[in-house]
Amino acid sequence: MEVRDIDAVKAEVEQTSSRILEIMALKGKVDDAGAMTSPCANYDSSEKVYRARHPWSVYQVPVAEVEKSMDRLRAGLPEKGWAIVMAGVDGSVAKSPQIVAESKGKEFAVDLRLLDERKYGDDPSLIEVTVESSCYRSE
Repeated sequence: MEVRDIDAVKAEVEQTSSRILEIMALKGKVDDAGAMTSPCANYDSSEKVYRARHPWSVYQVPVAEVEKSMDRLRAGLPEKGWAIVMAGVDGSVAKSPQIVAESKGKEFAVDLRLLDERKYGDDPSLIEVTVESSCYRSE
C-alpha cells in the first residue's frame, strides 16, 4: 500500500471535487467544509491506514437546473475518465437519484445525490457530493 502525506491526499481530493463541480456546471451556493481523513475499514488503527473524504453540496438552485446537472454528470464523468458503477436511486424513502463513479485508476470515488425539495419539504433542492480517496498509509 502506498505511503502518502495526509495533507497532499486531502488537497488531491479537493482538486478532484473542483473538477466535478466544473462538470456539474451548476451556479449555486457551495457548502464546503474541506477534506478530512478517516481510518479505512478492515485495518487496525495502529496500521495508520486512512482515506480522505470531501463532503460538499451545491444548493439554492431550481430543481430543474439540479436535474440537468445530474444529466451533465452522467455524460461528463465518463468523458473525463470516470467509470459510473451505479446510476439509479438510493435506498432512502425519497428514492433520491444517485450516481456513484470511480476514477480511471480507482484513486478516487464519488457519490452524488440529488435531494429534491419536492420530496423533502422546506429544504431547498441540492446535489450532495462526497469524494473519497483510495486507502493509503500515512507517513
